[in-house]
Amino acid sequence: MQQNKKYAQSSFILTPLPLPLLRVHTIVPLPCALQVPMEIFKCFYINLLLAFMLSAVLAIDPYSGALLSLKSELVDDDNSLHDWVVPSGGKLNGKYYACSWSGIMCNNDSTVVTSIDLSMKKLAGILSGKQFSIFTNLTNLNLSYNFFSGQLPAEIFNLTSLTSLDISRNNFSGSFPGGIPRLQNLVVLDAFSNSFSGQLPAEFSQLAYLKVLNLAGSYFRGSIPSAYGSFKSLQFLHLAGNSLSGSIPPELGNLKTVTHMEIGYNLYQSFIPPELGNMSQLQYLDIAEANLSGPIPKQLSNLTSLQSLFLFRNKLTGSVPSELSHIESLTDLDLSDNVLSGSIPESFSELENLRLLSLMYNDMSGTVPEGIAQLPSLETLLIWNNRFSGSLPQSLGRNSKLKWVDASTNNLVGTIPPDICVSGELFKLMLFSNNFTGDLSSISNCSSLVRLRLEDNSFSGEITLKFSHLPGIVYVDLSRNNFDGGIPSDISQATQLEYFNVSYNMQLGGTIPAQTWSLPQLQNFSASSCGISGDLPLFEPCKSISVIDLDSNNLSGIIPNSASKCQALEKIKLSNNNLTGHIPDELASIPVLGVVDLSNNKFNGPIPAKFGSCSSLQLLNVSFNNISGLIPKAKSFKLMGRSAFIGNSELCGAPLRPCPDSVGILGGSKGTWKITRIVLLSVGLLIVLLGLTFGIFYLRRGIKSQWKMVSYEGLPQFTANDVLTSLNATKPTEVPSPSPAVTKAVLPTGITVLVKKIEWEARSIKVVSEFIMRLGNSRHKNLIRLLGFCHNQHLVYLLYDYLPNGNLAEKMEMKWDWAAKFSTVVGIARGLCFLHHECYPAIPHGDLKPSNIVFDENMEPHLAEFGFKQVFRLSKGSSPTTTTKWEAEYDVATKEELCMDIYKFGEIILEILSAGRLTNAGASIHSKPWEVLLREIYNENEASSASSLQEIKLVLEVAMLCTRSKSSDQPSMEDVLKLLSGLKHLDDDRTSKEGQ
Repeated sequence: MQQNKKYAQSSFILTPLPLPLLRVHTIVPLPCALQVPMEIFKCFYINLLLAFMLSAVLAIDPYSGALLSLKSELVDDDNSLHDWVVPSGGKLNGKYYACSWSGIMCNNDSTVVTSIDLSMKKLAGILSGKQFSIFTNLTNLNLSYNFFSGQLPAEIFNLTSLTSLDISRNNFSGSFPGGIPRLQNLVVLDAFSNSFSGQLPAEFSQLAYLKVLNLAGSYFRGSIPSAYGSFKSLQFLHLAGNSLSGSIPPELGNLKTVTHMEIGYNLYQSFIPPELGNMSQLQYLDIAEANLSGPIPKQLSNLTSLQSLFLFRNKLTGSVPSELSHIESLTDLDLSDNVLSGSIPESFSELENLRLLSLMYNDMSGTVPEGIAQLPSLETLLIWNNRFSGSLPQSLGRNSKLKWVDASTNNLVGTIPPDICVSGELFKLMLFSNNFTGDLSSISNCSSLVRLRLEDNSFSGEITLKFSHLPGIVYVDLSRNNFDGGIPSDISQATQLEYFNVSYNMQLGGTIPAQTWSLPQLQNFSASSCGISGDLPLFEPCKSISVIDLDSNNLSGIIPNSASKCQALEKIKLSNNNLTGHIPDELASIPVLGVVDLSNNKFNGPIPAKFGSCSSLQLLNVSFNNISGLIPKAKSFKLMGRSAFIGNSELCGAPLRPCPDSVGILGGSKGTWKITRIVLLSVGLLIVLLGLTFGIFYLRRGIKSQWKMVSYEGLPQFTANDVLTSLNATKPTEVPSPSPAVTKAVLPTGITVLVKKIEWEARSIKVVSEFIMRLGNSRHKNLIRLLGFCHNQHLVYLLYDYLPNGNLAEKMEMKWDWAAKFSTVVGIARGLCFLHHECYPAIPHGDLKPSNIVFDENMEPHLAEFGFKQVFRLSKGSSPTTTTKWEAEYDVATKEELCMDIYKFGEIILEILSAGRLTNAGASIHSKPWEVLLREIYNENEASSASSLQEIKLVLEVAMLCTRSKSSDQPSMEDVLKLLSGLKHLDDDRTSKEGQ
């Protein structure tokens, strides 16, 4: 009876069913006779239901079951594998369900799975590999373009029938597992763009049929195994973008079947092995940015099948081997960004298939051979930043379909070749910073032009560009030449024009064409120092312009009220003209206006009060006009300094003299004014007498204190005693050194400041004080304010605003959204741009790092300790003691520091983008493939929209530009700001291996 009760409670048991890889159980009913009679019907019903379930479970074939097990391990947010299900209703006739699922291919009768393709399905997760053993006939496994992570399971190597294994563009990590020689039929192994580390497995060379080996874009380290020279069938070898070092093994020269080899973007300590010239079938060779040194071996000329040779961004020396002309099949030759010298070989005229010739960023000299112009296939000629002289071949463009010519920054002379655009395909012409002369007749009707940069030459005559015939022109820079005849009147027909600069053509003259501001894409219009006269055109519709620079011309009339329609305007510079009238109130209504320079004109009336509430305004320079009245009392005006307002006798208010409290005292009748003057003179005389009396008194007492306090106008005023008291000094002459060097102090006035101590020598006081005054007058919303300084003959204490929200170093690893990161990057850039381009002479920061970037109450970044490197240098007395000598020496020394600022800024961007992971990564980051780096950065930043992704990509591109190894290859901070705001294209800054 007890036994019957037990069975009544559990009327069936589970028995494992021996199916491979399946946790499927058969349900074995127990005899109903053992149950109580009242439950006979219930037992029959349950057994019938379970029998039906059993038939459905048994319908899952081994392949389908294994794939469902694999699916259970995956993260499939897009439900890409939605059709991987087993329907109810019985099993298929001799076929497997899996054969109808997406990504699965079977043989003709659907009884064997032969291919699994899960590429581009946005799948993630860590693979266990336990499901793979059943797929003994699988020939293709493709897991590419997903987000798989963790170690690659070694069980994959049990798929002994595989001919193709593609795991590219994932995030597999750790060492590449051993055992791949078991895949003796493997033809293709693509592991591009993952995060593998450790050594390159030498055992890959045992794969006798392997034709494609792609291990690029990971973190493999160590040397390339010499065994890689023993592949029997290999055709494609890609090892670029890792952390490989050591020497390139000469054994690679034994690869007689390889047609494509990329091993660059690594950190070799090596030269190019001459043995590579034995790779008789090689068509494509790329060893770019690989830290290679030494000469280019002439043995490479034996690669008679070679079509593309890329050796750019190395440290190669010597001359370009003339023997390379023996490679008749050569179409692309890029030797740029090295230290090559000598001239372009005359024999290059034999390279009739050459499309790209890039020799830029070297130290080459001589003339450009006429034979280069005879090359029938030449499309791109990039020779800028060398020392070439003479003229360009006059037949250049006549024999080929030229698309891109850049010969900038050389010593070239002569005219633009007359047929340079005869093919009608030239879209980029860059000849700036040479000594070219003549006119523009050869390109006047070059309808294919998109970018034209001819600045800093000696071109003359009229600007004969017919903008009505240039439908695609985007960028035109003709500045610093000798053009005359005015700006072409049809400029308004260049509907794609974004950037136009004709500044410093002193004899240009003419007027500004009436419809200029109506250009729909125009963002920057610069025509300073051009002798332009007439009135400013009406600003209609003025859709997209952000920079107007018309300094130092002969403009007259007023600023049209329609300026308010320029809602994207950030900077307008109209200084040194003959403009009159009032400053229009409408100008103050532009929401993003940051810089307004109206100095040295004839403006009158007051400063519009509305400027006081203009939150974006950084500088309003109205100096040397006839402006009167009160300077708006906004904080931003106090930060602009006196120089922005001087030369206006009837203007008052901070940072100038205080305005009178009562018009009756100072602004009444003439008689009242005379009385007032007498009273003021009397009071002044009394103050002087009292001052002399007290001075004599204190001199007689022999006061020992020699501390002096220098405060800046418009800021809180302190005394030396305030500062010394705050540092817990018992006597002014016995001040203990604050520790650390920067300390927080609360002055007796209740204001909290940061105090930095500097020791100086008596002979350097004058020049250091002058420089500190410059630092204090450098006011910008992204610079920390220098409030003043207190000093004696031996020490100086600098007083700064105390900002309560910490520094960037403290916040680097915190979680913050992309909008805050982007705002921080832009704020830092604005502060640096101000120091580099708005201060004269420029002020390098000198010590840019996260701890020197502090945040105010609104989380706006401020640069701290800018210029201190120069202060310390001057304070040691090693520099000239006169301002004139110092400025001359400073101009020479500062260039390197400005470039270092830009480099450090790029490193800070990388640190922000990676939440602190990429610290001091400027030198190493360029060895990582772009796609890998971009994906990592995307993963580390939560972007809420497509525009955010675009911003992340843009900021990363700026970081890569700023951290270029050559300072001449870096953008200026002014260009950085343009890039961040989308006003400047990346190719202006020469980001690609081809150039600008």
